[in-house]
Amino acid sequence: MWEDYFSVQIFFIILRETLESAIIVSVLLSFLQQNFTSKDEHGSHVVQGSASVYRGLVLQVWVGALAGLAICLCLGAIFIAVFYLVGSDLWSVAERVWEGVFSIVSALIIAVMGMALLRINQLQSKWKWKLGAALNENEEEMLQDFQDEPMSDYLTKSVKVRAKLRKFTRKYALGILPFVTTLREGLEAVVFVGGIGVNQPISSFPLAIITGALAGTGIGVVLYKGGNKMSLQFFLVVATCFLYLVAAGLMSKGVWFLELERFVQKCGQDTSETGSGPGSYDITNSVWHVNCCNGLTDGGWMLFNALLGWTNSATYGSVASYILFWCFVIGLIKSREIITTNGYLPGIPLRYQLKKVKKRIAINRILLEELVQDYHDVSSNHSIDEVAAVNEQSTLLHTSDH
Repeated sequence: MWEDYFSVQIFFIILRETLESAIIVSVLLSFLQQNFTSKDEHGSHVVQGSASVYRGLVLQVWVGALAGLAICLCLGAIFIAVFYLVGSDLWSVAERVWEGVFSIVSALIIAVMGMALLRINQLQSKWKWKLGAALNENEEEMLQDFQDEPMSDYLTKSVKVRAKLRKFTRKYALGILPFVTTLREGLEAVVFVGGIGVNQPISSFPLAIITGALAGTGIGVVLYKGGNKMSLQFFLVVATCFLYLVAAGLMSKGVWFLELERFVQKCGQDTSETGSGPGSYDITNSVWHVNCCNGLTDGGWMLFNALLGWTNSATYGSVASYILFWCFVIGLIKSREIITTNGYLPGIPLRYQLKKVKKRIAINRILLEELVQDYHDVSSNHSIDEVAAVNEQSTLLHTSDH
């Protein structure tokens, strides 16, 4: 039978977990290529500015993704080895807690990244400058950010640690998101596959895992190629909307996992083995429930669970967190619009915003200098073209006279 050589359930598990990581990586790589390269007359992408900075940022994305994958494979192998050799599934003790925490953290990271993507079309030069400077920033320059704070001459150890942490997150910002995503998705995939393996032949694993990973990676490649062909504005809007849909689902799913863990602790670990029917959910905390379409076990519904956070058993917390997340995103966008218009947030004392205002002024000066330089370059090129045109006309007239 074909079931002995291909597991549909494992295929969808691997596809679901690979797809989310592929989406994050493809969006980040498309973002970098759109902002650091341009097409020449042959249609090939040519790096503008520092090629080493561009290669470093691309490498950062890949290293973050591969590091998360490597760590999850090691941890997953340990959990599965203990499960099969010792007979104790250590992961199941805190599985839902880890998944819930990782999902919430990923949602918050994507929320911040989405805001950055929305602003890139207007502030490409700012990002190039900030990302390039971050790669070459040293500790002394970082500590200058705190010179306006009280007692600046007596910086405590905690402030220095904060500066170092801030430097690290700036420098490796494009590596942290794929690292967290692949780590969470990879751990989930390894544990799910290990758990399913108890009831399925081992011969059904390889083909399902390979095809699922290839399918998820292929979708990511399509998104990457498509993103590079779109206009920057359209790509940023579509990518940000899609990322926010994923992030809202992650936030809801994270809260749902934590609430499920609380229910399991009350009723016992066997609750997770009851499927989708009665006894599998907390009726006192349920908004809706259907005995099918399980986003954790049922084929295509697993994709909706991964991309949009679908669940067949919604709780008050999961629904409320989904709504509150969108309110949070709307608030972020609205506050950014006010800051862009006024330069500051009304209602908040200016002394708390002075540092940000100074930074915006400094960056705007750099942008203005770039615009002036571009204008002079264009003007000089036009002058050269005009001189060349006049010389060409003179040559033609001289030839015609002869």
